[in-house]
Amino acid sequence: MKYQTLAIHGGKKDDSGKHSVNYPIYLSSTFVQPDLEQFEEFVYSRGNNPTRNAVESLAAQLEGAEHGLALATGMAATSLVFGLLKQGDKVLINSNVYGGTWRFVSNIFADRGIAYETVSDFNTYDFSRIDESVRMIFLETPSNPLLKITDIRRITEAAKEKNILTVVDNTFLTSYFQKPLELGADIVVYSATKYYAGHSDILAGLVLVNDEQLYTRLKFLQNTLGGILSPLDSFLLTRGIRTLGLRMERHQQNALAVAKYLAGHEAVEDVYYPGLESSENYALQRSQAKGDVGVLSIRLKDSHDSKKFVKNLKIFGLAVSLGGVESLICHPATMTHESYAPELQRQIGIDEKLLRLAVGIEDIDDLTGDLEQALEKAKR
Repeated sequence: MKYQTLAIHGGKKDDSGKHSVNYPIYLSSTFVQPDLEQFEEFVYSRGNNPTRNAVESLAAQLEGAEHGLALATGMAATSLVFGLLKQGDKVLINSNVYGGTWRFVSNIFADRGIAYETVSDFNTYDFSRIDESVRMIFLETPSNPLLKITDIRRITEAAKEKNILTVVDNTFLTSYFQKPLELGADIVVYSATKYYAGHSDILAGLVLVNDEQLYTRLKFLQNTLGGILSPLDSFLLTRGIRTLGLRMERHQQNALAVAKYLAGHEAVEDVYYPGLESSENYALQRSQAKGDVGVLSIRLKDSHDSKKFVKNLKIFGLAVSLGGVESLICHPATMTHESYAPELQRQIGIDEKLLRLAVGIEDIDDLTGDLEQALEKAKR
């Protein structure tokens, strides 16, 4: 089946005998077993729940993965993967990633005796000089919030030679546009809160993997740590996935149109969007992904006041997050990436003028019209 058909018809089928088109919500913490010598697949919902298992299977099928794990949040998914590390290990991570990931790395790693190194450009990183203690490379591509693209094939090939795990946060593109496992990655993580759920109404995370031993370790951690996705949210995540392909196409279409509009506007100094032919990452993005993200970042010129611009927007809401059907705008320096020290923000290009737009699926004329009227009012 093609992707969008699989999104609707994949996963587990109704096992209740009622032939429901939706998989049932099993709101049960525990399951009765037949006898002391035989235990069924579902025993206790922290370890395994039918509704959660259904969405895990669906996400794995869409990813082309053998196994899927559904967690309570995107950070629960990232934390689960970091749980594979032990004292003395080291992680390489690209310098601009989601603020929550950075908060974990820059604070919790030290307590666990785990080292890390930020890499400004993995595409030119010299792997011949890599520290022998490195056990994991964590990539976010496109990166957040500057939309930098990392060559996944290059990194995974180099990592495999050194027996290093490669983890890719694929939240921005989803498996609809990019499949890191096919490009050599060992693990893929998602904040499924974003495009997978698609309606800003639940929190969810996903971890996808092919390797059986890795899955066994991750499944043990999922069950032991307990940060699982609830049955109701599993159902809602499945519902969101059913329209994922349609929404991603519209997000991409609208974001490209907004990027082109802003790139040609007298008020805009910089536009960060890999779908623009002028982007330095344009060719690389085309080589490993089938589409572009619905997110872009901009800087206004000094002739326009960023605060007035944001305040006068009527459709773009000032809020963190992305991937919902509605358009949002945020200020990374004080909202999504406030956990970065000011000097590190400046070093990687996050400053007071940077704004991140998460473009929704509204009518494009309404979106550009909203931007136009707000820019007009933002003139100094």
